[in-house]
Amino acid sequence: MASDSTFDVVSKVDKQEVSNALNQAQKEIAQRYDFKGVGAEVDFSGESILMKAASEERVKAVLDVFQSKLVKRNISLKSLETGEPYASGKEYRLDASIKEGIDQPTAKKITKLIRDEGPKSIKATIQGDELRVSSKSRDDLQAAIALLKDFEDADLQFINFR
Repeated sequence: MASDSTFDVVSKVDKQEVSNALNQAQKEIAQRYDFKGVGAEVDFSGESILMKAASEERVKAVLDVFQSKLVKRNISLKSLETGEPYASGKEYRLDASIKEGIDQPTAKKITKLIRDEGPKSIKATIQGDELRVSSKSRDDLQAAIALLKDFEDADLQFINFR
């Protein structure tokens, strides 16, 4: 009797690539003429990214530069959570963070999607911030991967396909 085939659904981001994108964004902001004299900067401390500028439009432009650097380094913008610009003294700030792992509500949405639209032989179980999908048929697992490729709420990777 054949054993179940499985794969894991995860949402991970390469921290080194995020750091490289941040450094590139800092260099571009320091060199660009339209950012001169507006106090534009982007800083990374721990898990949070802080963008500052003199006006709301400039802080959104800093975010745009950072997003373009992330895209060039193959990091999905689905994993970047940004807030709204807010005034802090004489400058505007924008907080952002890199989202890793699959949170409970998103995991429940994924398991519901697999249960409703996937092949009937598939079972999905939540394991912390990952999902394990199992089935007797490898073809059904590949159909589940194709189904999850279009998932919009998170940047998903598929690992440990056995």
